[in-house]
Amino acid sequence: MKSLPVCIFFLMFIFCASCRQKQAKGKIISITSRAKGVIAPGGPKWITRNIIQDKKGNIWMAAFDGIFRYDGKSFINITSKVTSVRFFCVLEDRKGNLWFGSIGEGVYCYNGKSFTNFRTTEGLLSNEVTHIYEDKQGNIWFGVSGGASCFDGNSFHNYILDGNGMHEDRTGTTFQHRQNNGVGPILQDKKGNFWFGTNHEALVYDGKAFSVFKNKDGKAFNNVHSIIEDRKGNIWFGASIIGHKIGDTFFITNNLWRYDGKNYIKAANRSAAAIIEDKKGNIWTAGSVNPNGSGIWKLSRYDQKYLYNKKPVLNEIMASEKILFGILDAKDGSIWFGSMNGVYRYDGKTITDFKGKGSQK
Repeated sequence: MKSLPVCIFFLMFIFCASCRQKQAKGKIISITSRAKGVIAPGGPKWITRNIIQDKKGNIWMAAFDGIFRYDGKSFINITSKVTSVRFFCVLEDRKGNLWFGSIGEGVYCYNGKSFTNFRTTEGLLSNEVTHIYEDKQGNIWFGVSGGASCFDGNSFHNYILDGNGMHEDRTGTTFQHRQNNGVGPILQDKKGNFWFGTNHEALVYDGKAFSVFKNKDGKAFNNVHSIIEDRKGNIWFGASIIGHKIGDTFFITNNLWRYDGKNYIKAANRSAAAIIEDKKGNIWTAGSVNPNGSGIWKLSRYDQKYLYNKKPVLNEIMASEKILFGILDAKDGSIWFGSMNGVYRYDGKTITDFKGKGSQK
């Protein structure tokens, strides 16, 4: 697969020019004294999938028990009086709006004064939203059950997963029920190519066509739950490969992969449900140490100095019997990460479990 440079205008035309559907006017929920959120000691108590830091320095967490904001002193659940839906992802766009993806109620846009809820009735492809991404043109992308939606600020433009690719939908199709496949992480790389992780074969769009990205043996990558581009232009992702078959069973291995523009290189024999590059160029992952995705999960750091060696130097920060999720490199240098039961912070020496108010070295 060759990565081709794509001009901005062409990408805008191909992806979002046909967002000329009816204008999406979401349901506006005004913030009253009742809906300003409540103090939540210890932060989220349930599955915490995604963590970001906004321009003002606040930490935001998307969890199954709400959207939480941490200002350095206390946690506020800002959605507790708005909805009880499970939240999966959070993004701050270039205008300062916060976007929250949910399972069942579409996406919420929060401008600090009110919430606007967009669902399939406003043109969103599905109400199950697992990933939010802002591209270089300021369009907001949503990875959803059945495909992806692009919002240009006025209307939605939808793409439906179809076999080994996606196709643009011009019929107004929406999905009211969970589909067998869905788009998770979305990335626009430095060359303008779009990468889409899915539950099945993952895709890259070079401005002309969608293609399945495969390893040197011609095998496709499946279950791509995380994708990033590092400062050198390498694409890192966690994915599984369906291997040999014994009887009626296919053996599946989950690994950390790196794409250098020519070859897909297996960086580690462990899964990577979440990946980030920190300010020093180190790569952090959260994933199972077993290739089959079971057993102990670990938060790990691959040191920048040895990152591109055949065997990168690995530092294991924390081990857990429970699944670990999204990772954040905060402005103060601390690393935040989610889990099945809340959020943690690592300051380089100790790990703080906020809900238990305890720490470990």
